[in-house]
Amino acid sequence: MARRLVLRGTLIVLRRRCGKPTCWCARGGVHETPALAYKVAGVTKILTLRPHDIPTVRAAHARYQRVLRGLERQVQTSVATLRERRAREKTAGRGRRR
Repeated sequence: MARRLVLRGTLIVLRRRCGKPTCWCARGGVHETPALAYKVAGVTKILTLRPHDIPTVRAAHARYQRVLRGLERQVQTSVATLRERRAREKTAGRGRRR
């Protein structure tokens, strides 16, 4: 069974000149290559892509964004639950003297 990709990062286009004097880029054009920029331990890495990889990478990035939004909702719900629990404990503890 194929695993669905989930990718973090940014889809970018690398633009550069190859340096060959007879290439069309020497007359002002640039070579363009799609790539995925992502971080590993704080260091940006770049993975060059083939044009037919772009739809797959976009879909995988959209899946990552959906998962991230869901996780953020879960975190916010958990924080609210913890706050409510603390407030109940604080209210219940007011009747006791030490």
